[in-house]
Amino acid sequence: MFSPAPGSESIEAPLALRAPRTTTVHGYTLTDDYGWLRNKEDPRVRAYLEAENAYTRAVMQSTEAFQESLYQEMLARIKETDMGVPYRYGDFEYYSRTEAGKDYPIYCRRRRVDGSPEEIILDMNALAEGHEFFSLGAFTVSPDANLLAYSTDTTGFREFTLHVKDLRSGVLLPERIEKTRSVAWANDSTNLFYVQEDDAKRAWRLYRHSLSSNRDELVFEEADVRFSIGVQRTRSRSWIFLGSHSATTSEVHCIPADQPELAPRLIAERIPEHEYDVDHRGDLFYIVTNDRGRNFRLVTAPVSDPRPQNWTEVIPHRDDVMLEDVDLFARHTVVYEREGGFPRLRVVNIETGKSDPIEFPEPAYSVFGTGNAEFDTDTFRFGYESLVTPDSVFDYDMKTRSRKLLKQEEVLGGYDPARYYSELVYAAAEDGTQLPISMVYRKDLRRIGPQSLLLTGYGAYGFASDVHFSSTRLSLLDRGVIFAIGHVRGGGEMGKRWHDQGRMLNKRNTFTDFVTVAERLITAGYTAPDRLAIEGGSAGGLLMGAVVNLRPDLFKAVIAEVPFVDVINTMLDASLPLTTGEYEEWGNPQEREFFEYILSYSPYDNIEPKAYPAMLVETSLNDSQVMYWEPAKYVAKLRATKSDQNPVLLKINMGAGHGGASGRYDYLREIAFTYTFILWQLGLAP
Repeated sequence: MFSPAPGSESIEAPLALRAPRTTTVHGYTLTDDYGWLRNKEDPRVRAYLEAENAYTRAVMQSTEAFQESLYQEMLARIKETDMGVPYRYGDFEYYSRTEAGKDYPIYCRRRRVDGSPEEIILDMNALAEGHEFFSLGAFTVSPDANLLAYSTDTTGFREFTLHVKDLRSGVLLPERIEKTRSVAWANDSTNLFYVQEDDAKRAWRLYRHSLSSNRDELVFEEADVRFSIGVQRTRSRSWIFLGSHSATTSEVHCIPADQPELAPRLIAERIPEHEYDVDHRGDLFYIVTNDRGRNFRLVTAPVSDPRPQNWTEVIPHRDDVMLEDVDLFARHTVVYEREGGFPRLRVVNIETGKSDPIEFPEPAYSVFGTGNAEFDTDTFRFGYESLVTPDSVFDYDMKTRSRKLLKQEEVLGGYDPARYYSELVYAAAEDGTQLPISMVYRKDLRRIGPQSLLLTGYGAYGFASDVHFSSTRLSLLDRGVIFAIGHVRGGGEMGKRWHDQGRMLNKRNTFTDFVTVAERLITAGYTAPDRLAIEGGSAGGLLMGAVVNLRPDLFKAVIAEVPFVDVINTMLDASLPLTTGEYEEWGNPQEREFFEYILSYSPYDNIEPKAYPAMLVETSLNDSQVMYWEPAKYVAKLRATKSDQNPVLLKINMGAGHGGASGRYDYLREIAFTYTFILWQLGLAP
């Protein structure tokens, strides 16, 4: 029992009281008191989840007016009727736009002539009618511009159905193909390649679908359960690439885009720990490969015989610079690199060999190519943002090195970036590793001494936690909250070695790094344990569960979103989505060494009878990546074990998946709810 908020009655949380599940592995007996929650079809399970939602609503009832005011505050910053920057593809320019009161984008195009009328090619609002959840997956126009292949998910389980629409008549063709992933058109606009999932949601088969005969031909099947496949057509429009990837190994096959009936041709056979990716220009394949080092190099290979013995080095491997990718155009190469934890871009003129960096004004930022559908162009389009600079779209002239700002996200209500300050500091891990910390706060609210701070982190899969602008985050900054990102190992900020140092038998580095970052922010006077909230989702939710087991005294409040907290049980179940493909991220617990290591940090298995911070755990019933029962079990066990009176709330979206609500207004309300919990716990909510 506890009094969750001033004026609220004491409320008893729902408890799970059914029979435990017992498993014996490597001589260890695992007892799961809440394993019965896995039975999604049992009406008692749904009743239990509904009871959790009712409990959470009751605890937060006194904050409902504040939630609404936060929602209206955040909504007022958004330009509800807006239009994206059009991009060129063939004879058309394509764009999306939004309308006030409508949840989803409207996808449009118009011919590239003055006065051409708008053509709506896909209105997601119309498609979403009658569905609590709606998501768009594939979206690709045929080379002749007459057909649109797109896929939709109406549950949140990320199980997409492929459709083909005739853009001349607006009529849907009879194609309706279930469980699809990536899609690529052949040049004839008649043959369509698509990837299909198996029952464990592994992308494993490539089919060629003929619209003229309405027949499907199996082109490739990936037998290794560690690997998933994807298909794409090159920007040069010459090749279809089939990539097969595990967490540490890859191989690529190619099919001429104008001869789709040919069998796939292997570029380089898979070798353990060798990762590579391929693009095309002229008579050469361009291959980003880690065959000479973890941070990759760039080579070329003749299209006629691309085997490794014919590779020619273009950019060498460097220990301090990660080569992430290249974008190929007819006369230029855009090189994506990462150095010192942050991305950078270089443009190489292929005739002169001259390399020019694209300079950026801030120490911490995100940059990414966007809308670059054309191959024969001297214009490169990129997006740029930082913790204080809203999302901005630029056209960069690769010949003159000039840039033009096309659009910057408009933040209504008089947003002034000069009122906010972004800084980059470092924390030293026990082994001396320097851990970057990106921060932003409002200048006039930064005072001497500790203040409220929200610290986020991820640290998995080699994904970098790049900084992004958020207009909703202003609702925290304008109340004196500092926002910080801990760039911990396991991510990709410093390249592949950074990832290696936080995965498999090094995974605990991710957790101790985050604790080190928190301690650095406390000792430097930015915050204090009673003013520090932390937040992470998915693998970042694992991070949250692990660090509160290690150092619950450091944190006032925890927000764990779709958290991967039941690691050992999930990784022992090969029938679940993602499990087998992630043996190379976490390890395979069927091997004793990995079992014991994972068991040593798995949050669900290491809950102890001690004091924990206040916690808000958020999940979705139809999550296909972290099943709803993981957070549900975690909350039940935590409540039954911990020794304090701090609230632990479970909030379940009963009609969504891993990303939460799909409509922009519902999603904004979810953020308002989460921010209310944070501000309540930090003493900043009325």
